[in-house]
Amino acid sequence: MRKPNRRVLPAIIGVSAATTLAVNGAVLVAHGQRDAHRAPAEPQAQRFVAASGNSTITPGAVAPMGRRLTPHVLVAAPTTLPADVVAKVRELKGVRGVEVVDAAQAMIAGKRVGLLGVDPSTFRNYTPEPTAKSDALWRNIAGGDVAISFTMGSDGGVQLGSQVPVGGKDGKQSQLRIGAYATMGIGDVDAVVSRGNAQALGMPTGNALLVSAPKQRLDRFLKGLRKVLPKQAEAVEINPKVDVPKAGQLPKANNRVMTAEQVQTVIRAAHTRLGWPYVWGGESEAEGGYDCSGLMQFAFAKAGIRLPRVAADQARTGWVIPYGKAQPGDMLIWANDPTAPGYISHIALYLGNGKMIAAPRRGTVVQVQNVYTRNMKGAVRVNPHQAARTPG
Repeated sequence: MRKPNRRVLPAIIGVSAATTLAVNGAVLVAHGQRDAHRAPAEPQAQRFVAASGNSTITPGAVAPMGRRLTPHVLVAAPTTLPADVVAKVRELKGVRGVEVVDAAQAMIAGKRVGLLGVDPSTFRNYTPEPTAKSDALWRNIAGGDVAISFTMGSDGGVQLGSQVPVGGKDGKQSQLRIGAYATMGIGDVDAVVSRGNAQALGMPTGNALLVSAPKQRLDRFLKGLRKVLPKQAEAVEINPKVDVPKAGQLPKANNRVMTAEQVQTVIRAAHTRLGWPYVWGGESEAEGGYDCSGLMQFAFAKAGIRLPRVAADQARTGWVIPYGKAQPGDMLIWANDPTAPGYISHIALYLGNGKMIAAPRRGTVVQVQNVYTRNMKGAVRVNPHQAARTPG
C-alpha cells in the first residue's frame, strides 16, 4: 500500500527521533482491522477513534473546528524555523494560513514512519472535513494518544486502542495508545501526536510549516517562498495534480511511453514475485514481501524505470486514462481509503484481458487477480521521463 515518502528530507535532519518528513492532513478512518480496499459499512464517527472514557482531557481542552484550510505547501528544516522566517512566510502574497508543526521520522510499533507533532486545536483546521469535525479524535491526541494512518492500521496490523512503542530507533521511546486511525492524505506522514508528546520524544520543535495559498500558481509561489527560507529548509508542493489527457486524447509514443520490451520486462519481473507475502512498507526481499506500490517499484525498476515509492505519487508518473483504454503494462489505480476521498491508495499492474497482478492487502500474497472497478480511478500510462522527475 504505502511506505513513508522520503522525498523531502532524509539528509537534512539528524535528531534522536530520526528525519524530518512531509506532512499530511489527518483523516478519520474506521475502527478495527478492515480491508484497506473497502469502505466501512457503518461510517459513524464513533467507530473511528478509540474509546476516550478514561481521558483526563475535558471537551473544552481542544478548540472546536474553525475555518478549514487546504494545505498546499510543506516547509521542513532540520531545526526550529526562526520566528521571523515564519512571519515572512505569513506575509507572502496569497498566503491564507500557516500552521507550525514538529516533523520527524520515528519508529511506531516497529515501523519507521513520518510523524507530526501538532496543536490539535489549530492543526485540525488543515485536515479534511471528517477529521476536522471529530472532537473525540483531537481530544484523544491532546490526551496523549497517537493517530496512525488507515493503511498502517489495517495493512500494517497496528491495532486501534493498543499500546505501542513510539520514538527514535536509537533515541527516546514511550508507550502510546493508538487513539485513532487517521489517514494523512499526502503520503508522507502516517502518524500524528500532540506537540507535547513530540517534544518528550526528542523531535525537533517547530521545524515544519503547512502553508495554504489557494489562489497562487504554486511553481511561482514556491520560487518566492524559497527566497525567504533558510538554506537548509526544503519546500514541496502537497499533492500535485495528476496528468489527465483531454477527452478522447490518449498519449502518443514519441519516446514518452514504455517500449514493448520494457512492458514485457515489467510484467515478467512482477510475475517473479508471485506468492510473496503482502508486507506493509515492503519493497524488496529484505522486508520479506511487498506492498502494492513496493511491487510496482520493484517491477518497473527491472526495466530501468524509476517510480516514486507510494501509490499516490506513482499515479503522477504518466497519463491517467480510462480503464477501458488500458493496455498491458499500464498501472491501475484506486481511491479505496474511506477516509480520504479521491486519494490514490492502491495500485496494480494491468496484464490485459481483465487480469492484473497485485499485492492486495495484509494476509494475502502477490497474485494475479480479476480486475475490479469499484473505486477505480483509471489507468496510468507510464512516461519513463516523467516518472524519473516525479518526487518520491
